[in-house]
Amino acid sequence: MAGTSGPLAGTLAPQPSEKYSATLFTTMDGQPDSYDSRNSTPSSVDITSAHPGDGTDSESEAAEVAHLAAGRLPEEVYERTLSPWRAAVRRRLVQTVEWESEIIAAMQAKVRNGFLDTYFVYTSTLGTHTFFTIFLPAIWIFGYAESARALLMVLGLGVYLSSFLKDLICSPRPFAPPVTRLTMGNHHLEYGFPSTHSTNSVSIALYLYSLVLQMYNGPEAPAAHHAGMSPTTYYVLTGLLLFYTFSIVYGRLYTGMHSFTDCVVGVLLGASICGLQVVLGKPLDTWVRTSGWIVPSIVVPACLLMVHRHPQPVDDCPCFEDAIAFVSVNMGEVVSRWYMYRNGYDEAFFSKIMPGSLHGSWLDAFTWISIAVLKMVLAILIIFTWRIFAKSLFHVILPPTFRFLAQLFTLPHRRFYTPATDYKSVPPDKGLRPIPSVIDLPGMVEIEMDGIAASTARRRALENSCNDIKLRTSGKGKADAWKSGGAGEKQDGMAAALAEYEREDVPDVIVKHYDADVLTKVFVYCGIGVIAGCGLPVMFEVLGWGVRIS
Repeated sequence: MAGTSGPLAGTLAPQPSEKYSATLFTTMDGQPDSYDSRNSTPSSVDITSAHPGDGTDSESEAAEVAHLAAGRLPEEVYERTLSPWRAAVRRRLVQTVEWESEIIAAMQAKVRNGFLDTYFVYTSTLGTHTFFTIFLPAIWIFGYAESARALLMVLGLGVYLSSFLKDLICSPRPFAPPVTRLTMGNHHLEYGFPSTHSTNSVSIALYLYSLVLQMYNGPEAPAAHHAGMSPTTYYVLTGLLLFYTFSIVYGRLYTGMHSFTDCVVGVLLGASICGLQVVLGKPLDTWVRTSGWIVPSIVVPACLLMVHRHPQPVDDCPCFEDAIAFVSVNMGEVVSRWYMYRNGYDEAFFSKIMPGSLHGSWLDAFTWISIAVLKMVLAILIIFTWRIFAKSLFHVILPPTFRFLAQLFTLPHRRFYTPATDYKSVPPDKGLRPIPSVIDLPGMVEIEMDGIAASTARRRALENSCNDIKLRTSGKGKADAWKSGGAGEKQDGMAAALAEYEREDVPDVIVKHYDADVLTKVFVYCGIGVIAGCGLPVMFEVLGWGVRIS
């Protein structure tokens, strides 16, 4: 395997799996045991051995490092839980993942090095919804509302449909071993099929290419060639879009996060979504612009129905939360756009041009850049302030509301989500994730070999003094979450299957979810859509900062 150099040298470099087996996994009698993520019933694992030599063996540390990978429960669980056709599709995909894992591992052995490790891990952040939470409002506040709406729509459809398929099929990611998995964030906790990163990158790149092609080859093509879009500019932009797409899609293979099948289906899904937007985008905008109350009367129930009918997975997969976020943002944006059209906040309202100019004197350039930076900082600050405030507010309001309504009729309940009747209040910090700084990013990178993920820097939060090593095993893990309820297919049979694999020596590591989280996310992200699409542009126009750059 290729040597490693660069910023992640010594941390992301492939290490012999025997080292991990000997030092990180021991059977309860003290003998080394090599764990294979393909094995549904691994040997007993002494979790307290996860940090050899660090002097920590508390139960909290044990709970922190143990985790089940999505799709790794015993096969009997999926057979008894999923409907026959879902189980059949999953069996076929698991067989595909099995042999594709060997191919990906062989590829990694030939091409991996420190520079590429760093590059593909960090470029993967360009396909996350956190990146787009910052990127999309910027398009709005600099005067490209139509493009921002289109990008938001393709992203929303991409995230929702890929998440829908992930939770519908419950297919695992490539097996480690033989694959070495590099990851940042919590994407490894999701199922593998299809690749959301591939879906998003392709849909975005194709839509942006349609804009480039329109400028280069549109009705005013000769003028564009000489003034706005020269052939050189066209080819450079096309090359950059191709390079961006390659970096994201191939990066999912390089980092061991997805199989070839995952990426191919993600690419096809992204291309289909972009085509749908190109064909239906303008008719949808015309409908929103010219229709009355029928718009919110259809959009709001449709989006809530999409949230309600999202498939319930076998594992506790975070795909559902991503789907809620993008569906809700689009709901807020469409409803706020309809409101703006009906109340005079259309294109004619946004007439002011940003002060300064990049093509004038140095003072004009300084003024323009200062206003641009100020607009970005203020926009991000407002969005994250709303996020924190709204989550805290609805975590207080919704639980007692649910408890009251539960006395009148049966409320819908989602698997892994604790009903309000079973808790008194949502913890204050529930769902409030810290915003990572650039300094913290290296500490979020993990390497997984033999079912182990090791962080490349200090552990976050309570883990500042020891290495960030997480064990991802199969077996018990989430049995109690299934026992506690949730409407789903063949619930009793699945719980019985899980019970056969319970292990008292492996601690439960269950991320606590509350029913209030679902509607809280709907309100929070709907508000973000309203703020980005309506509130911020109107505010900057009123302040005289403008949203047009020319």
